[in-house]
Amino acid sequence: MKPYIHRVNYYETDRMQVTHHSNYIRFMEEARIDFMERAGMGYEKMEAEGVVSPVMAVTCDFRKPTTFPDEIEIEVRAAELSRLKLRMAYTMRVGGELVCTATSLHCFLRNGRPISLEEEFPEFYQLLKESME
Repeated sequence: MKPYIHRVNYYETDRMQVTHHSNYIRFMEEARIDFMERAGMGYEKMEAEGVVSPVMAVTCDFRKPTTFPDEIEIEVRAAELSRLKLRMAYTMRVGGELVCTATSLHCFLRNGRPISLEEEFPEFYQLLKESME
């Protein structure tokens, strides 16, 4: 899929004019929402089905700082997929140069109980599997 582009806003930088590390979590969420929407399983659709997808864990490995007004290209793909959990991988680049790699781990719940993506949303599950290749 086409990468998501986030342009660093001035307010996302710190006193050193570097993008504050906490913002990368937000960038990941923006990119993940875009990925899922383009995959036909946006959050509005999930929530209409009574499904939520909490974040269980996050990792970020910062390689190079970004600053205002850098355009961060964020590639998103499924890194691990089981019946109950999904780990998304993010590769962030500015001008082709790697600035951050990250992951987020998710589960999918309906009424507080885990659901199987493979059973409940087989087309979306297949698309996630294909994004791993």
